[in-house]
Amino acid sequence: MSETTLIVLTVVEIVVLIAGLAFFLYWVGSLLAKIATTLEAGDGLVRQIVDDATVIKPGLEHINRSGGVVAGALPLLYGFAEQIIRKASPNPERPTVATPATGSRRSRLLDAVGFVSSRH
Repeated sequence: MSETTLIVLTVVEIVVLIAGLAFFLYWVGSLLAKIATTLEAGDGLVRQIVDDATVIKPGLEHINRSGGVVAGALPLLYGFAEQIIRKASPNPERPTVATPATGSRRSRLLDAVGFVSSRH
């Protein structure tokens, strides 16, 4: 091969590499533009969620207080239900209410609200 041919092939190869790089940069730029558009839309959604959450925050104290009252009442409701079952039982000789195979009903929720059963 002659020296001129090698120079022409080198120039052609450099042009092809630059064209490939330009195409790659164009493609990456278009993907980044799509990502930027999606992030801008997401920013609006996040701002809306924050605005909605600021309205809800004061109500959480009331919800937590109500939840505590309900959680505190559950042991009483269980006790009332067991008394009703004992009174309505067709088998009066049964001294206690039937318990599940796993034992008596016990919830960690009772511990969380500070309830101590007289049976345990």
